[in-house]
Amino acid sequence: MNKITNHLPTAELQRLDAAHHMHPFTDANGLAQKGARVITSAKGVWLRDSEGNKIIDGMAGLWCVNIGYGRTELGDVAKRQMDELSYYNTFFQTTHVPAIALAAKIAELAPGDLNHVFFAGSGSEANDTNIRLVRRYWQVKGQPEKRVIIARKNGYHGSTMGGGSLGGMSPIHAHGGKIDGIVHIDQPDWWSEGGDMTPEDFGLARAQALETAINEIGVDKVAAFIGEPIQGAGGVIVPPSTYWPEIQRICDKYGILLIADEVITGFGRTGNWFGSQTFGIKPHIMTIAKGLSSGYQPIGGSIISDEVFNVVAEGGELYHGYTYSGHPVAAAVALENLRIIQEEGVVEHVRNVAHPYLAERWAALTDHPMVGEAKLVGLMGSIALTPNKATRAKFASEAGTVGYKVRERCFANNLIMRHVGDRMIIAPPLVITPSEIDVLIERAKKSLDEGYAAIKAEGLFVAG
Repeated sequence: MNKITNHLPTAELQRLDAAHHMHPFTDANGLAQKGARVITSAKGVWLRDSEGNKIIDGMAGLWCVNIGYGRTELGDVAKRQMDELSYYNTFFQTTHVPAIALAAKIAELAPGDLNHVFFAGSGSEANDTNIRLVRRYWQVKGQPEKRVIIARKNGYHGSTMGGGSLGGMSPIHAHGGKIDGIVHIDQPDWWSEGGDMTPEDFGLARAQALETAINEIGVDKVAAFIGEPIQGAGGVIVPPSTYWPEIQRICDKYGILLIADEVITGFGRTGNWFGSQTFGIKPHIMTIAKGLSSGYQPIGGSIISDEVFNVVAEGGELYHGYTYSGHPVAAAVALENLRIIQEEGVVEHVRNVAHPYLAERWAALTDHPMVGEAKLVGLMGSIALTPNKATRAKFASEAGTVGYKVRERCFANNLIMRHVGDRMIIAPPLVITPSEIDVLIERAKKSLDEGYAAIKAEGLFVAG
């Protein structure tokens, strides 16, 4: 039996990695010079690298390891499923027990009439599914010209051509373009773009940009609006309280479909099962992935309302699907993950224990001379770095210069805390304890202090 072992020295592993492994969202030449950090094992909220360092994972992998690392139950379930039915598809009028059971469980957990699940291998794939679903929905209703989907600048919906097109990140669009029929409106980022407006007024204004866009494009052409309850990869942008109620009102008024991208916010991240519950959103379609299996297996999907499902079903065969839709091993693992979250009260732990404690400690970071804002919803937080708190000023240096320097200090101090531009963001495993939160905060403070000292020494603590 071939067994993958960590028997090579770190330098040799880094050399092989640079020679053969192409990383996502990475400057390959820069990484080859620096050398990737080799992660070898993990337990709970802790990672170990090939040099023996113990690292606290403030990002739950990529926002996904909700139940923490090393839960052997999921491996046991995967083996049992592989031994019984390692793979079969759900094309050709067939199905299997794991897909049936998982779809039923998701429908039970999802709010409202979100009772149908189309499985995918990732959130990106699921958002590609959503493009086809909403356009097919309007075709069946006799309005094929309704195909424009409105999304947001700085939103993130994956990096496939479809998902990347829905997302509003220009660097992704620059590498290969985007598909037609996607329009982007401004994001509800009060800290960076709110000027002299109150957060509440700004939230209303940014939501009303949707209505403006609908009227400019023509309601006869607009199919749907998609948004993350909280923008994740965009920097954990928490919208003002007025934003989502107004978005909901506008979607209801014009009868367009509302897609909530819950890839990050789903399965407990915000202190409820879904971010839509936290913000009072009533979507027609919900995108899921990440926390669905806590990252133990690649799986995603679209949870679809009765209304959308019934209309699409009236149209006969849907020409869409993936080889690994509802893969039996991934589905079985996801089902066990959901059992753990539910039976061990993980969502309640976030709401009643971890969030209140982290919120207090996170808010105190605004005492730091470089931190202007600290936002936290559930276990999803960001801090805005600024040279002038009173004016919410940007740094004179290129956006992300300061954030990257702080992120490098985090890495050196064995803390995974990500930077998006000059914002620092966290989304730790949902099982994190108060004592582990203390470690996270102390390492974050140390990294901020060291970053601040370096930035001052280099003359970068200057407003633009």
